[in-house]
Amino acid sequence: MARRILIIQGHPDSQAKHFGHALADAYQAGAEEAGHEVKRLAIAELDVPVLRRREDWEGGIASEPIRRSQEAIGWAEHLVLLYPLWLGAMPALLKAFLEQVLRPGFAFGREQAGKVGRPLLTGKSARIIVTMGMPALVYRWYFGAHSLKSLERNVLGFCGVRPIRASLIGMVEAMGDAKRTRWMDEVRALGRAAR
Repeated sequence: MARRILIIQGHPDSQAKHFGHALADAYQAGAEEAGHEVKRLAIAELDVPVLRRREDWEGGIASEPIRRSQEAIGWAEHLVLLYPLWLGAMPALLKAFLEQVLRPGFAFGREQAGKVGRPLLTGKSARIIVTMGMPALVYRWYFGAHSLKSLERNVLGFCGVRPIRASLIGMVEAMGDAKRTRWMDEVRALGRAAR
């Protein structure tokens, strides 16, 4: 069954092509081969202001690029987030983007003040693809993949996105061509399966 997929490229560098960009291309190619409808969103191309006050997050007016991003997220049945691991977490621009788009009233609602939010993004699934310089096993087992777990549970899961799957790709700078090709093939297969 064909699905609507939104690929969110979370690399903050708009001037260069990184392995994460090639992975996004591979995912899209696989998805389109299987008949899925795909849209893409590049965080680096958006003007994403940093939220500084709770009032701005809860009641501020979202900018036009943020509103268009919310429309794309609302349209999608499956979200794909790709980003490099920087200082053990997602880049600040991606975090700022998520804070802007996943606002009360769009991503979750409140029944009463002080109550836990009601998820509004139910019926969507997600794939998170994280590239990093360290071995993925070190990030997962030694560091506990804390930032990934937070994104899964405290951000996407809180908004109702389920299931959430992750692919961790380590040692990117030292990776040879054969291994890059294997990862590209694996991500292309994920795109075909919309997983």
